[in-house]
This record gives sequence, structure tokens and C-alpha cells, in this order.
Amino acid sequence: MIIAQAKRKENIAEYLLYMWQVEDMIRANHFDIDEIERNIIDKYQVDDATKAKIREWYENLIKMMELEHVKESGHLQINKNVLIDLADFHAQLLKSPKYPQYGAQYYQTLPFIVELRAKTPKEQQVGELETCFNALYGVLMLRLQGKKISNGTTTAINNISYLIGLLAALYKKNEEKPIFDDNDDIN
Repeated sequence: MIIAQAKRKENIAEYLLYMWQVEDMIRANHFDIDEIERNIIDKYQVDDATKAKIREWYENLIKMMELEHVKESGHLQINKNVLIDLADFHAQLLKSPKYPQYGAQYYQTLPFIVELRAKTPKEQQVGELETCFNALYGVLMLRLQGKKISNGTTTAINNISYLIGLLAALYKKNEEKPIFDDNDDIN
């Protein structure tokens, strides 16, 4: 909760990846709030009232995951909504002449995205932006497991990471003060 709130304000991409990790932590702890409290919540150096709020946050996420049938896999609708919002913003940036550096980075990264999608079974393919987030999350998990990352994967991830970082920075800038005005023909 504390980390999620901070990441949501600072970097929407890190927030989304963190929330995916939280979903996996809930799964790893068998949707058992007492297990989550022992393994996660108790590690926070905060007062009891804050720990109670964190526990309630995890309890709500557990309920949502159960209601939305994402216990085994998949993502909560709140996280899907963030991805949809980012995808819409991504499309606006690509159409806008105001941010040519974003479009240039996208087209530099596109071959890596296409390659990743080609390796994904047809029935599991998702949009380009979600493909990027899946790649970033997958490499994050590999690193947490101490597994080696190939040079080719590192190159792809560096490009994807730069694109997503640029998207997140522009998204934050847009949240602070809209970067597109009514005169922009971006629809």
C-alpha cells in the first residue's frame, strides 16, 4: 500500500509492475492474509495503525482477485485499467507532432516488440504495450531468481525500458498539467 501509493504518484510504469508483483505475492502466500501478514506486512517498519491499513489493503486485493477470478493468473481490473489508460496515452503520443522523440523511440523499439510477440502463442498475444510490460516483468522475475539474462534479451529490455520510461515521464507530466490541448488533432 505504502509503496504502491508512492509509485503511483511518481512512476505509473513502476506502479503497474509493482501491482503485478503484489498479485503474485498474494498467490505465493495462498491468499492467506495471516501468511501475508507474517511474510510481508510485518517487515514494514511502521506503527500498528499503518500495519492495520496495509492488512486491510491486502484483504481487499484478495477479495478482488477472488471475485474477478484471477486467483491462478491474470490481472485485476484496476491494473488492466491502468494499462488501458497507458495504451490510450501511448496512441495519443504517437499521433501527436509535439513529441517526435517518443515516436522515434517507439519505432526503434518496435522490432523488439514484434520479435517478442512472434515468440508468443497466438492465443496468448496481447497488445504492444502489454507485451512491453510482460517483458519487463518477466526479466524482473528472472533477476529476482538470480537467473542469467542473455545479451539479446538485455538489448531488447534496455530499449523497451527506455520507451516505457519515456511514456511514464510524459504520463506524469500530463497528470500534472495536460500536455495536449483541445486544438490538438489526436483522435
